[in-house]
Amino acid sequence: MKVTTLSIIALLFSVGLASSAFAHTTIEVEPYEIEVGWGVEPPVVGFRNDFVFDISETGETAGLKVGIKNAFKNLEATAKFGGVTKILDMGSDPRPGHYFSHVIPTKTGSYSIQLKGEINGVLIDVDIPVEDVESTAILDFPPTSGSSSDKDVVALKSAVSSLQQDVSSIKSGSGIEVSSEGAAYDFAILGLSIATAAIILAVIALIKRK
Repeated sequence: MKVTTLSIIALLFSVGLASSAFAHTTIEVEPYEIEVGWGVEPPVVGFRNDFVFDISETGETAGLKVGIKNAFKNLEATAKFGGVTKILDMGSDPRPGHYFSHVIPTKTGSYSIQLKGEINGVLIDVDIPVEDVESTAILDFPPTSGSSSDKDVVALKSAVSSLQQDVSSIKSGSGIEVSSEGAAYDFAILGLSIATAAIILAVIALIKRK
């Protein structure tokens, strides 16, 4: 009875591990199996995460894998995003063959890991894709609508357009009753110019925040 119970628990545990590693990518470089992915999935932009590595080989017992110790002694891991690269500082957890590197993904999109070097004399030179980094919207609850921000941007752009029309009206002498000569005219132009610049900066700030 105890053996059966332990077997069921072991099976459930292994299923849990398989689920957590569902989005990981596994490749084989004989005699090694290399699995790479994110520590927390889905990865979300701006939140601390880890690149995680599981490097193993087949053990003497059929179906049993053995973790490789000191795998990164002569092996270098480089994170890649577009044309940007970063050599990773590697750490290891108590489980043999398991390694990690802390990272905060700052852009949404596709990342990959390049492994280059050797493990116990076996040459390694591979580029391994990992799960795409998502925006925070994937975790939002309740979902937030971008309509409010969109309206703000539209309103600011409309205000800029309106101010530009006012300036044109002042310069042409139509629409707004301001003398085209003297301090009143100069102050009007200066005031509208400053307001226009402020609103343009606000528009740029909102767009960048998106």
